[in-house]
Amino acid sequence: MATVELTRENFDEVVGKGTVLVDFWAEWCGPCRMFGPVFEQSSEQHGDIVHAKVDTEAQQELAAAFNIRSIPTLMAVRDGVVVFNQAGALPAPALEDLIGQVQALDMDKVREQIAAAQQEQ
Repeated sequence: MATVELTRENFDEVVGKGTVLVDFWAEWCGPCRMFGPVFEQSSEQHGDIVHAKVDTEAQQELAAAFNIRSIPTLMAVRDGVVVFNQAGALPAPALEDLIGQVQALDMDKVREQIAAAQQEQ
């Protein structure tokens, strides 16, 4: 499966369900260009996971909404919940490990933890 270009207009539709990996990047960013092929290869290996890219230059409002300060930044969203957000390019084995961890999450427990944290605030 090829990567999807993520924009402000299609964001909610794309990340609302299932597992979505989001790569925040820019053309001028060397580490982003190094991570790009790793991300593309992962998209071909994991057809059940949406791999989306946000060009931070073209989608500045979207990057700002997620407080992106450094690129590349990889974000994992599962069933509409951000479960991972980290700056820096990952090597292929680390990306595979992350995918396994995200897929193994018990989302009912994650939602319970989020609700408990919100009640404490």
